[in-house]
Amino acid sequence: QVNLVESGGRVVQAGDSLTLTCDANGDTLRRYSIGWFRQAPGKDREFVAAISWITTVDEDSVKGRFTLSRDNDKNAVHLQMNNVIPEDTAIYSCAAQPASSDLRSGYGSWGQGPQVPVSS
Repeated sequence: QVNLVESGGRVVQAGDSLTLTCDANGDTLRRYSIGWFRQAPGKDREFVAAISWITTVDEDSVKGRFTLSRDNDKNAVHLQMNNVIPEDTAIYSCAAQPASSDLRSGYGSWGQGPQVPVSS
């Protein structure tokens, strides 16, 4: 288990960019694969993107717009969100799991998640 903290959520307009950050609040993220998930109002939580040490994966709806990266100096993972659309409105949470071949599920540690409202 690792204690995850997200930051960077704010109200944005369609077309804007913002960066969400996931850090380990004193622990290290280097041993983990990190995934981002989101839950829109009235909908189930869905996978957004994930990063291990050798690959990244992302959902079709965010391909070309969202990018994941690791910042080893700051022990954090960033989700860069470009050209956001109203359908991106959701609570975004990061999650961690030890190295795994399945980056879309199996996460055991979760952050609380910031809201990202996107207005049209």
